[in-house]
Amino acid sequence: MTLDPSPDAPPDAPGHCTAFIGTRRLAGGMPADVALAVKAAAADARAPILTFDDRTGRVLDFDLRGSDDEIVARLSEPAVTLSPAVPRARGRPKLGVVAREITLLPRHWDWLAAQPGGASPTLRRLIDEARRADGGRTRTKAAREAAYRFLAAMAGDLPGYEEAIRALFAGDDAGFAARMAGWPPDVRAHALALAGSGAS
Repeated sequence: MTLDPSPDAPPDAPGHCTAFIGTRRLAGGMPADVALAVKAAAADARAPILTFDDRTGRVLDFDLRGSDDEIVARLSEPAVTLSPAVPRARGRPKLGVVAREITLLPRHWDWLAAQPGGASPTLRRLIDEARRADGGRTRTKAAREAAYRFLAAMAGDLPGYEEAIRALFAGDDAGFAARMAGWPPDVRAHALALAGSGAS
């Protein structure tokens, strides 16, 4: 098991989640590891246990039925399992290229068809340019929304909650941290980590 009990773990690591027992951080790590920690703690828990997806801040609901091996197997399965009988999909899976459907107006298809290399490379280039021009705004917005969802579940009744949320969405890192100063330390630390705040 590769549990990470430290609140300093990167909350945006792929697949990373964090469980709380009441307001105390129970465990963080990959879903299978955290699920086993939740199962072990549930028998003696005197407070609710909630697990959060650290990319979105949403509550995760683990299926804890069966043995530890069965839980791990369920949570370790890939999202899509292709049968050998299924024809190979279009795209370049070895390069990480995924084929999906998009819907455009005829004028968009006409413009894409006229571009050198065709539609797919042109769309990839446009998306990469938009991401570079974004300046991190999309990531910042997603981080704030993840922190908000976490706090809505964990801190809605704590003093200064509404003021903290206003500071969060205003980008006031110092104010956000200050308004949580009297809150349980693990809740505060995780909210700051999710928000990507440098304040401590």
